Amino acid sequence: MAGPVGKPSRGREALVDTIVAQATPPGFGAVAVVRLSGPGALDIAGRLMGRDAGAMDGWESRSSRLCTLVRPGSGETLDRALVSVFRAPGSYTGEDVVEFSTHGGYAIPAGVAAACVALGAREAVAGEFTRRAYLNGRLDLTQAEAVGDLVAARSAKGRQVAMHQLERGLGDRIAALRSRVIGLSALLVQHIDFPEEDDAPTPLEAIAGEAGTVLEEVERLLATAPAGEMLREGAVTVLAGVPNSGKSSLFNALVGFERAIVTEVPGTTRDAIEAVVEVEGFPFRLVDTAGLRGASGRVEKLGIEVARRYLAGADLVLYCREAGRAATGRESRFLGDLAAPVVRVRTKWDLAGPDDVPEDGEVAVSVKTGDGLGRLKRRLRELAFRGVVDNRDEVPVVTRRRQSDLLRLARDEVEGFRDALAGGIPAEVASAHLKSAESALEEILGVISTDDVLDRVFKEFCIGK
Repeated sequence: MAGPVGKPSRGREALVDTIVAQATPPGFGAVAVVRLSGPGALDIAGRLMGRDAGAMDGWESRSSRLCTLVRPGSGETLDRALVSVFRAPGSYTGEDVVEFSTHGGYAIPAGVAAACVALGAREAVAGEFTRRAYLNGRLDLTQAEAVGDLVAARSAKGRQVAMHQLERGLGDRIAALRSRVIGLSALLVQHIDFPEEDDAPTPLEAIAGEAGTVLEEVERLLATAPAGEMLREGAVTVLAGVPNSGKSSLFNALVGFERAIVTEVPGTTRDAIEAVVEVEGFPFRLVDTAGLRGASGRVEKLGIEVARRYLAGADLVLYCREAGRAATGRESRFLGDLAAPVVRVRTKWDLAGPDDVPEDGEVAVSVKTGDGLGRLKRRLRELAFRGVVDNRDEVPVVTRRRQSDLLRLARDEVEGFRDALAGGIPAEVASAHLKSAESALEEILGVISTDDVLDRVFKEFCIGK
């Protein structure tokens, strides 16, 4: 894995501490991992094995041994664990790291972590191991964010995109854009410093053309942002329709089990029911809502209000109309008012008559026979994730709002530079736009980042990562 461009500038004062945390979730399991990192990691690990300081000096990096761990002071045996050593700077954090692979459960790994604290370590905060990897130059900030995305991935595509970013797919592209912006600045300096030379510098028109090429590259990255951000949380897909239109049956079919109650009585669904599912390798947050009609009671009215709130924030809407029932003008007006893309679904297709024909764009589905479900899933994937569905890593995917906001800032500044040149603004004044664009791209990589930015990036990480 390649290292990042540049070095981070702040936050290194905290690296004098040795930190410890359980790196696997608490609970019953065969193995748990306790991770120890920092300048005192080897000394603490040696003492945890009942040995003197310096006892681990002979251990080679990336070596493992089965050892007995004892409680400090009493000498009580805590566990027989596999102890693995990763020496600085070739470890995950860039520091000396020791990992204890203990028996699983709650008491044993918690006891090992507590013993490390008793010997001088402190408990790590969320994301602190990855934060140290960034501060020690092992990762750039896009890679650090990819670690969080990889752990939280809800789908095969989410995992694939996170791995590509962890391997510097996005970082390399941003670094290349940064180099091109610096190149624009260098060409401009020739005009400012040597305007009358016989060997004429690159014409301003050509520099403006290169700026246009940079803009195209930025726009290609930004085009992936809407789908990329949905990869992290799932595309909010709301099932809507009049009561008894087959919404809940379709919801259950997509989820894979009976999550919603289904009856022949209209209005069974009174509240929104959610489930996160993987469809064709992509994550979706399905929401089954109350049937849309004139409410007959207070509870049903509240349910319809909830449905409308979900529809207002939806990424995608599945509008269900059962076979044999004609669309009404009210439904057409309702669909026309929706901001999100709509997939119209003709449900209960196994009950369709000979004169029933799907309209253009409709997907006919029978959850009883399974007919049409495959077509519907493909439509969902293509509509919600069209920005990345056929992406074979030629264009890295922008998955974070932080990244897309800074890319938009860089785009606006390069565009401002190009417009300034076209408007006859002096080159030395126009160059200020390029400096701002360069700074925005550097912030994406974390070449220069404040503690506030790092706090926002790492606050969603789990303890031990």
